[in-house]
Amino acid sequence: MANDHTPVQPTRTAVQIVSFGYLHGPLLDGNGGPLPVDLVVDLRRHFRDPHVDPALRQLTALDDAVRTAVRNTPGITDLVAMLTGAVLAYRSGPSAHRHPVTVATGCAGGRHRAGSVALELAAALREHGVSSSVIHRDLHRPVVDR
Repeated sequence: MANDHTPVQPTRTAVQIVSFGYLHGPLLDGNGGPLPVDLVVDLRRHFRDPHVDPALRQLTALDDAVRTAVRNTPGITDLVAMLTGAVLAYRSGPSAHRHPVTVATGCAGGRHRAGSVALELAAALREHGVSSSVIHRDLHRPVVDR
C-alpha cells in the first residue's frame, strides 16, 4: 500500500474538514509537519464499514449509496450533531477569528465513513450559517485490500 503522506493545504474558511484514511499515513501540513487539528474523529472501531459490502466497496463518499449507508449507521446522526456543537463551541472561542477550526475525520482507507461524515458535518454547519471546506485526502486512492 502506498504511503506518500500527501500534505493538506490550509483553506481560508471558518472551518476546515479533512477526511483521511489511517492506512495512508498521518495528516501533514504543507511543510511536512503534523497538520494542526482541533478535533479528530476516529470512525474505525465503532461504526460499520461500507467496505464490507461488495456493492459499496468500489464506491466513495461522493456516491449517494455510500453516504446513505453511513448516515443510516446507528450513532452517526448523533455523532454529527455532537461534532456540530463542538465546532460551534470552538468558533465562539477568543482565537476563532485568527484560526479556522480544523476537524479530521478518519477511517481505515478514507473512502467511505470519513468522507461521508465530513460531508454530513459540512451540511450541518451550513444549516448554522457556518462556512466550511471539505478536503478528502484519500478519497481518490484505490480500495485497500484488508
